[in-house]
Amino acid sequence: MHRLLIAFTTACLAALSGCSTTSPDVISRSDAQRLSQVQDGTVLSVRPVTVEGSQSGGGAAAGAVVGGVAGSSVGGRREKVAVGVLGAVAGAVIGNVVERAATREDAVEILVQLKHGERRAIVQAKGQENLAAGDPVILVTTGGKVRVTRAPQAVRRNY
Repeated sequence: MHRLLIAFTTACLAALSGCSTTSPDVISRSDAQRLSQVQDGTVLSVRPVTVEGSQSGGGAAAGAVVGGVAGSSVGGRREKVAVGVLGAVAGAVIGNVVERAATREDAVEILVQLKHGERRAIVQAKGQENLAAGDPVILVTTGGKVRVTRAPQAVRRNY
């Protein structure tokens, strides 16, 4: 029974850690082979931020199940029910905290001046590129999502 409990907990944590990302280096399957709008710009500033973790309820549900099962294996018949309920509540709280921590991301807020003078602020996870003020960039918009990446050399010469 304990092996099953450990395997279930491990599977839940692995599923939570694989949740969505805001990384500019990761493109969702639904955005592949879609036409994107591209705009030229220049980075005005970059600052570190944190993207808050999600609370889908999956962590709380998994924690409640694990806590309930673990708690119900303690004591006599009456104690099993009471401790099982307390274990489920405690497990839900812990599962929620674990989910939020597992889905939290270090990110950057990038302020960009577009070619025609408008400014945009985009928050995205830290990617492979380190952008700095003055860098020529492109904003790629696909399906309502925007990512910022360094401009290719050809764009840099013409910008």
